Amino acid sequence: MKIIDYFLKAKDKTFVSFEVLPPLKGGSMNDIFNVLDPLMEFKPPFIDVTYHRQEYIYNKQPTGYYEKIAIRKRPGTVGICAAIMHRYGIDAIPHLICGGFTVEETENALIDLNFLGINNVLALRGDARQFEDRFIPEPNGHKYAVDLVSQIHDMNQGIYQDSNIEKGTPTDFCIGVAGYPEKHFEAPNASIDLHHLKMKIKAGASYIVTQMFFDNNKFFQFQDACTKEGINVPIVPGLKPITSKKQLTSIPRKFYINFPEELVNEIMKADDKFTKEIGIEWCVNQCKELKKKNVPCIHFYTMGDADTTYKILEKI
Repeated sequence: MKIIDYFLKAKDKTFVSFEVLPPLKGGSMNDIFNVLDPLMEFKPPFIDVTYHRQEYIYNKQPTGYYEKIAIRKRPGTVGICAAIMHRYGIDAIPHLICGGFTVEETENALIDLNFLGINNVLALRGDARQFEDRFIPEPNGHKYAVDLVSQIHDMNQGIYQDSNIEKGTPTDFCIGVAGYPEKHFEAPNASIDLHHLKMKIKAGASYIVTQMFFDNNKFFQFQDACTKEGINVPIVPGLKPITSKKQLTSIPRKFYINFPEELVNEIMKADDKFTKEIGIEWCVNQCKELKKKNVPCIHFYTMGDADTTYKILEKI
């Protein structure tokens, strides 16, 4: 079932959904099932599975030179999606990213997804590699998420990269994209960020999932700004609770977001062993307010931590 259809049928109901990381290479599907099994109690209509681009490592050789080797630390997104759908009978949404893929490789991945009956995707540009100061696309790869959305939309019309394919079978992907209540860190201002988001919707995206945020006012302002810009697709808020004091510095550094002063003050005054409790309570209050505003779904970035997400959902 297409994700947009869940939202249309929900009316005033708010679903919950979860995002999981593929296990590190050498892990197993049990790593995923151990996270999701307890959370199935809350009847999520879909699960997101992230995709991670290849990174480079440098192995020192006996000669003293270093050999550059490309690796994927978290492979298996497509297979994990198929396993989730088989085990739980719900939809799985693979993340598709620009980084690390040519347009042909992207097309082949989409063909595989279509054969497996996976007809929902989240189209993202992806991050720069760890040691690169900016995003660098693959040769003959997409530079921006809007280009990836356009490719997926073209396949939905039966248009493939191979010009020799005259009457390609249309796919039927429902496309989600990312939105940033505090703007993407590379955008010079919020207006230009919204313009880029609108272009992704015009290119064929049907819904938006936001970056995590800790101030609901930021989300509500983002909703209003989208409406004024003519963006009228469902917007799903993404949440992640604080679980340790060190996240007060690591999360802003990695995700370019701000914490409300009230939350920071409360955590700083408390012993670190109480930080998780404070983070859970803060997230619970966020959820309750978002539900009152009839958001279509609340999306939890689990980061492999089922217990914390479970405790939040018990209270809402």
